[in-house]
Amino acid sequence: MRATRICFQNVVQCFRVIRERPDTLREAFAHLFRSRMDYYNFEALQGVSFAIHDGEVVGIIGRNGSGKSTILKIIAGVYRPTSGIVQISGKVAALIELGAGFHPDLTGRENIVLNGLLLGLSRRKMQALEKQILHFAEVGEFIDSPIKQYSSGMFMRLGFAIATEVDPDILLIDEILAVGDAAFQQKCSARIDDFRQRGKTIVFVSHDMGAIRQLCRRVLLVHNGVLLGDGPADQIVARYEELLHKPGDTVISAPAIP
Repeated sequence: MRATRICFQNVVQCFRVIRERPDTLREAFAHLFRSRMDYYNFEALQGVSFAIHDGEVVGIIGRNGSGKSTILKIIAGVYRPTSGIVQISGKVAALIELGAGFHPDLTGRENIVLNGLLLGLSRRKMQALEKQILHFAEVGEFIDSPIKQYSSGMFMRLGFAIATEVDPDILLIDEILAVGDAAFQQKCSARIDDFRQRGKTIVFVSHDMGAIRQLCRRVLLVHNGVLLGDGPADQIVARYEELLHKPGDTVISAPAIP
């Protein structure tokens, strides 16, 4: 029986959302003397439960604001759930946001070491992996430039190269591959296939249903913070497409969460 890498048990994630922001310095001072802040609690996830096992490639789909990225950030340790139980087994590498884990004033080469340290690897280990990372990332002479000068595609290439070369047990990908060109996307797909054949666990969030069908045998469907479906890719994607075209269906969009 395969080991469980990720387990969510009745997970709830709430965010406090402020209804208004002061537009002037006078309004800001006025807020300091109010008896209470005007806010409401937003439930990004509502009692979500699932388990993902060693070697599974699982897609997570749903409309914008449904809770997909919140799930990935909980797995990555960015958020601590409001309630429920989350169990993660193994080293996690995450491609969640462009630039996440990078320092804009450091060079690409320096950020390779920084990312490795954040993942718990030594400076010596990251320096040993540098050649392979540079070969895959294809950022050329920009590797010695501050990454604040990088394009979104260069960010993605370097981030993907680092995340996959450190050989994680769990790889999280959130739509980031969409910014790469076709040739690099093919390289990424080949590496993901290699991870899958080696028994790695991959969780993939995307609005590209073709990529979801190609990469994932199992898919989770999230809607308004609720897990609506968990099953074979074709079946769950079809259910999602029905949901998209369901007349009169309303979606509560999540507020912007940092």
